Amino acid sequence: MSSKYRIVIAEDHTILREGLKALLSSSPEFDIVGEAGDGREAIRCVEKYKPDLILTDLSMPRMNGMEAIGEIKKRSPKTKILALTIHKAEEYILTTLKAGADGYLLKDSTHAELVMAVKKVLSGKHFISPEISEKVIEGYLEGRKALKTQTPWETLTHREREILKLIAEGFKNKEIADDLCISVKTVEKHRSNLMEKLNLHNVQALTAFAIEHGMVTRE
Repeated sequence: MSSKYRIVIAEDHTILREGLKALLSSSPEFDIVGEAGDGREAIRCVEKYKPDLILTDLSMPRMNGMEAIGEIKKRSPKTKILALTIHKAEEYILTTLKAGADGYLLKDSTHAELVMAVKKVLSGKHFISPEISEKVIEGYLEGRKALKTQTPWETLTHREREILKLIAEGFKNKEIADDLCISVKTVEKHRSNLMEKLNLHNVQALTAFAIEHGMVTRE
């Protein structure tokens, strides 16, 4: 029986995913059991392989990492989650940790930092890249009261975020309805709710908001 830690890697850029796989596979205690290119694939991989840890990007197509984190924690509570991202803003950090991530690692980290972060999270501890750890502490100490007030982003439901992402990726109402197995009328209702909650009134504005919040990336 293998004593290796089972790991799933979720990253939509193949070359980065392969690089991460090569780096982690070089450590004898890690076994890469699955790979995913978006949040939905990540959830399926976790359900299939029941890994000890999933290393996931936050900005991925169809369902991003941040949305997937909450679903993964519901379906596989014992799986540790290490977010891997370019985002350094306090909003991303706190929202990701609140969703259930056990660690937050920046993509410009070294190989040694990656391995250290994975090991620390697997041991049951939390990890935040040193470069941003002070920002998290300051945000907690100085903004506790402010955090109680929901931002427009925090008012969105899981389904609304799902639809916002697909809108920003260029999908039409019928395509979104087919993809999510809901009616076009339901999609239109969610679109209307999105515009009202965010005070944004066209696709361009919704897309810009989605990009700003890391749901889709600029090409």
